[in-house]
Amino acid sequence: MKFICQKSALCEAISNVSKAVSSKTTIPELEGIKVRVSPGKIELTGYNLEMGIRTEINSVTEDSGEFVVASKRFSDFTKSLSGNEISFEINEKLDVKILCGSTEYGFTAMSAENYPDLPIIDTEKTFNVKSSVLKSMIHQTSYATSMNESKPVLTGELFDIEDEKFNMVAIDGFRLAIRSEFIDNTGSYQFVVPKKALLELSSLIRDDRDCIIHINEKHIIFETGNVFIISRLLEGTFHKYKLSIPSEHKTEVIISKREFLNSLERCSLVNDEKNKTPVHCEIREDTVNIRCHTGIAKFNDAIQADVTGETVTIGFNHKLMADAVRVADGDKIRIRFNGSKKVIEILPLEGKDFIFLVMPVNLRSY
Repeated sequence: MKFICQKSALCEAISNVSKAVSSKTTIPELEGIKVRVSPGKIELTGYNLEMGIRTEINSVTEDSGEFVVASKRFSDFTKSLSGNEISFEINEKLDVKILCGSTEYGFTAMSAENYPDLPIIDTEKTFNVKSSVLKSMIHQTSYATSMNESKPVLTGELFDIEDEKFNMVAIDGFRLAIRSEFIDNTGSYQFVVPKKALLELSSLIRDDRDCIIHINEKHIIFETGNVFIISRLLEGTFHKYKLSIPSEHKTEVIISKREFLNSLERCSLVNDEKNKTPVHCEIREDTVNIRCHTGIAKFNDAIQADVTGETVTIGFNHKLMADAVRVADGDKIRIRFNGSKKVIEILPLEGKDFIFLVMPVNLRSY
């Protein structure tokens, strides 16, 4: 077996599929990358039984076959070569020779016989989303997934699709993030995708072409360009998130996103893990006042804002609030309150393309 390919294309392909290579497994082959050689192309696959990534690149090939190469060795050897074109030769004993200019590496590969096949998914349930839109949806919701493995379904994100309305939802018990888009779709279905698969997908999106999404009861495939990401879906009952969205509010604040975030970041200088206390937030007339008093120092700040409705004093965790504000779109955001004990709602200046909820925290006297 022989093939010749461009170094840049091969390095990118190895980097992409390595994200799904298993670091600890009882199947040694899964610690490597499967390489399949066929006429005019080579296909690379990484798979850890939970998530798989497959891609292919153009190549000049002789014969066909497949083998498995240790992921780190494959990456290190390829990156170290100084030329632009790399030649591979593999004999029947799976001895691999890599040639580039005057440089040569030789090592033994593993057989692909024990490498598990990626699951096959029917294409009955398929829809498309612009890759840039999908990346934005992941960015604006993934921060709110749960880290608690005792309820695995909340460590992923809900895809709630009802005809042309697509909501991506994450919740961890203290905050909730919803990002909404309209897509070309018929039919309604819900499923939960692991956060890791979504973050890897986001990192692999390079352009604004459509991302094609295929699903069945247990798996999902994201097809973006020449990269295929397959992941198991998470089982379990997701939170009925629509019941958490406030139906009314008593106070609304329109505030500069940057000024509010800057204030929260200043607050973090006196409010760390060892010296943690709620932010004391008072909203009246045209001002948002923020106070914080810890064992390190005292912090006071005031931000001008457009305030309508009742005066309110409320406590919140500065990090949870900052995480939500940071991913909000727009120069200004709307923040709604329904008294000091109800959930805080963060919205865009117009519409409801995103809804971020943050639970309040009881205040102690200062």
